[in-house]
Amino acid sequence: MTTLATRTTPRAAAVAMVVTGAFCQPSGAAVAGLLFPRAGALGMVMLRLAFSAILLAITCRPRWRGHTRADWLVIVGFGLALATMNTLFYLAVARIPLGAAVTFEVLGPLVLAVATTRRWLWATLALAGVATLSRAGLTTGLDLPGVAFALGAGAMWAAYIVLSQRTAGRFPKTDGLALALVVAAVATLPLGLSTAGQALADPVVLGLGLVVAVLSSALPYSLELRALRTLPAGTFAVLMCLTPAIATVVGFAVLGQALTLVEAAATALVVTASIGAVRARPPSREG
Repeated sequence: MTTLATRTTPRAAAVAMVVTGAFCQPSGAAVAGLLFPRAGALGMVMLRLAFSAILLAITCRPRWRGHTRADWLVIVGFGLALATMNTLFYLAVARIPLGAAVTFEVLGPLVLAVATTRRWLWATLALAGVATLSRAGLTTGLDLPGVAFALGAGAMWAAYIVLSQRTAGRFPKTDGLALALVVAAVATLPLGLSTAGQALADPVVLGLGLVVAVLSSALPYSLELRALRTLPAGTFAVLMCLTPAIATVVGFAVLGQALTLVEAAATALVVTASIGAVRARPPSREG
């Protein structure tokens, strides 16, 4: 059994890390959208994961030797979950609006929250808020394959949460994440190269790809991995329900997309549910 003597991140700081990561994700996704016409969705996934793997390999310098077979199984599983989650999400974003894609994707963490915690009230409130936020996208007529890709990304997001927590328990700092990103980058390399083609020689594409890697992967994944050393997977999953609300606020602030009263109420529901899940005491094990 692998044991680590790691310093535990205080709960409030862990929550702040998750929220910060949640703000980074929509920003990175917006930049990634600029690359779709040049590099394609699959090419964008490859650039994002490849740059993220390089950045963390340089900064973390993870140890490659001395790990058990069980350690490597967790790393490979984590890496494949990262590769699949990002691939499905970008395939969804290429077909449906970003806000709708995030809304459908967050259903994965929601299901995990209901399955792993007894905080049914907060999970139900969050689900109601997510469902309400999705109505605007549904009324515009969404591409069904795009919706399916987003739901698949949500399932892999739930797997990412579980495997990220296991990785945090087996590897110090962000070593496990760095190794998993290498696995993810290698897994996406064949399709990414065939899709991006000549775009990989464009300095603009490479530069924006690096920005996306920092905003969408390297920074938020590192913060989330540290947070999961403190937060239960169920609480983390409910906190992920903040993502559609944050995306809505970013859309209003950056893109000038006005919020309706219904959307504002839905956003408030999601935020309230997330705060409630974090502040509530863990369920009693007695009886």
